Amino acid sequence: MISVNGIGVEFSGETLFSEVSFSINENDKIALMGKNGAGKSTMMKIIAGVQSANKGSVQTPKDTVIAYLPQHLLTEDDCTVFQEASKAFGQVFEMRDEMESLNKQLETRTDYESDAYMKIIERVTELGEKFYSIEEVNYDAEVEKTLLGLGFKRSDFTRQTSEFSGGWRMRIELGKILLQKPDLVLLDEPTNHIDIESVIWLEDFLINKAKAVIVISHDRAFIDNVTNRTIEVASGRIFDYKAKYSHYLVLREERRLAQLKAHKEQQRFIADNQLFIDRFKGTYSKTNQVNSRIKMLEKLDLIEIDEIDTSAMKLRFPQSQRSGDYPVIAKDLSKRYGEHVVFKDASMSISRGEKVSFVGRNGEGKSTMIKAIMGEIDFDGTCELGHNAKVGYFAQNQASLLDDDLTVFQTVDQVAKGSIRTQIQSILGGFMFRGDAVDKKVKFLSGGEKTRLAMVKLLLEPVNLLILDEPTNHLDLKSKDVLKEALKNFDGTLILVSHDRDFLRGLSEKVFEFKDQRVIEHFESIDDFLARNRIESLAHINLMK
Repeated sequence: MISVNGIGVEFSGETLFSEVSFSINENDKIALMGKNGAGKSTMMKIIAGVQSANKGSVQTPKDTVIAYLPQHLLTEDDCTVFQEASKAFGQVFEMRDEMESLNKQLETRTDYESDAYMKIIERVTELGEKFYSIEEVNYDAEVEKTLLGLGFKRSDFTRQTSEFSGGWRMRIELGKILLQKPDLVLLDEPTNHIDIESVIWLEDFLINKAKAVIVISHDRAFIDNVTNRTIEVASGRIFDYKAKYSHYLVLREERRLAQLKAHKEQQRFIADNQLFIDRFKGTYSKTNQVNSRIKMLEKLDLIEIDEIDTSAMKLRFPQSQRSGDYPVIAKDLSKRYGEHVVFKDASMSISRGEKVSFVGRNGEGKSTMIKAIMGEIDFDGTCELGHNAKVGYFAQNQASLLDDDLTVFQTVDQVAKGSIRTQIQSILGGFMFRGDAVDKKVKFLSGGEKTRLAMVKLLLEPVNLLILDEPTNHLDLKSKDVLKEALKNFDGTLILVSHDRDFLRGLSEKVFEFKDQRVIEHFESIDDFLARNRIESLAHINLMK
């Protein structure tokens, strides 16, 4: 369907990748994988046509529709949610309006023999063929179904897009893409700002309704559920596997073991020949053989072994004083903004050492409850922190609280105490701060880099009550593994808000569900809750089809 032919990209004289070729077929669901900086987003932009390669080309059949959702959106806020989503059908509406305008001209003009009149006839005919070949669609119904699936309420349809957060505006853009029914959907980290129910809805759509898909994601569960092919970008090349992500990991390890074996055999071959050369160099009767072997070694293609970060960094939270029996107690807690009720009469008690998850759709009150616990907002009812509770809090805006004038290393060095100070470089490396990056000032970091640095800082502070609000949005798979392992070994109390199902699994034994202005306590593991929630959510999705 779409061919990527010999693509090469260079930045400042350094090769990002070269001579990359592959094809994208009609029903391919491709996970584009590789470490940060390998060139995944650049490759996606080239396929989308928003960035050019230094060499090579992307060949696309005529009338192919490619839809691209980047990580960061530049949106205009000049209309309602429904109007913005309806722009997905903008070309169809433009054709319809142009046809109506031209037909009105034909009704009033009398220069039937003129070239201008004939050009209008030709244009109306051309537009008519395109317009009437499009399957008849109830556009309003399609927009409504898609917006509901992405978590919007009907009351949101008439609200201005400017009233919504960046995450919700990203959903509108995603909805526009899905409504276009493109031949190829390109998604760069699409799950970063949507809740679990919306992720499940998106999975169902991509699996059952979308044609070709290429996705970049650090959400293991999402990519494993959606994709059937994995393309790894590494060392300037690609490795193409006809397998979903979890199977790809097995195949990649097999490939690396084969490389190690071949590399070892080649090194032995080189050593044997070099020994012959060194032994008989200068021996007249062996001159031809020596020269032949020298030339052979010069022409030999050396076997490369894939770079894999095998460092197994483990991080433990520093010891903190013991808290009271109940670090968090809330009774009859209610919060409203004007006429809008977020939740009412919510009660919860969280015991020392418990690990709990707050789950629910965006806007149902998870972050609001955390702000109430932290005393950042006013509310009705009571909410108290227990005796000796020392809180470590990671908010969604945590990055903005860092000191811009400190370097990355200085930021971490300020909070590191004791023997952990000898591991600062290693810890920063585990969160993708390597080499010169540790000496970079915070003010020059990207939003994602600041978020990762704020997480490292929190991990080094001695706390006994840890509250994390969407901590994984800007973490790669390795960093998430480091954080998850640290949380598993954390002996304090944990309150976790996350939409990343793979990250959540195995991390909590109690779930507080935020739904319909209520907070419902479930005495079950997050694994059991998610399994039940997926079944119920898919049933709801099927009802909307």
